[in-house]
Parts: sequence; structure tokens; C-alpha cells
Amino acid sequence: MTRSNLVEELAARFSQLTHRDAEYAVKTILDAMSDALVRGHRIEIRGFGSFSINRRPPRMGRNPRSGESVAIPEKRVPHFKPGKALREAVDARTQELRTVTDSR
Repeated sequence: MTRSNLVEELAARFSQLTHRDAEYAVKTILDAMSDALVRGHRIEIRGFGSFSINRRPPRMGRNPRSGESVAIPEKRVPHFKPGKALREAVDARTQELRTVTDSR
């Protein structure tokens, strides 16, 4: 699902929201989440999952073309850990699809 799909879904589910309002709501939520992660905060949405920042330590890499060693600096990257309800829902849906596919 893309951002525009999310806006369309939100506008379709809530008829009182215009497309512009739905777009603004999605943008506001995503901006708030991004700002929180940039500040180093953890985001937890019950039943969905949590977002946090993981540290990747510096390391030595290799340029595949020349073979020379390259120093790769430390990075901080976003990390998503799905919640139990989401994991179970995905697993159940996967099982349903597998059953339908196997019965053909």
C-alpha cells in the first residue's frame, strides 16, 4: 500500500473527510512519527507494532568493482517490530491463502 492508497482508503472510509483532509491527516501522522524517530524516541502502536532506531556500528566494507576496502561509518536506521496482533493476523491470512491455493 502506498501513501496515496492510504489517503484514498481513509477518504473512502470516512465520508466526512475530503480527499485534501485525508491527505493532510496522513501527512501529519507520518511527519509526527518521523520527527519522533529523528529525536530518538520509540513509537508504539498497540496491536500494530513499534518503531525504534537501531545503531549499525562502523565497519569495513569492500568495493565490489575494485576490491579495495572502504570504511563504512556508523548509521542509525529505523526498525519496525510487528505487534502480536499483527503477526497473528498476517499468519492467519497466510494460512487461509495457503489452504485455498493447495485445494486447487
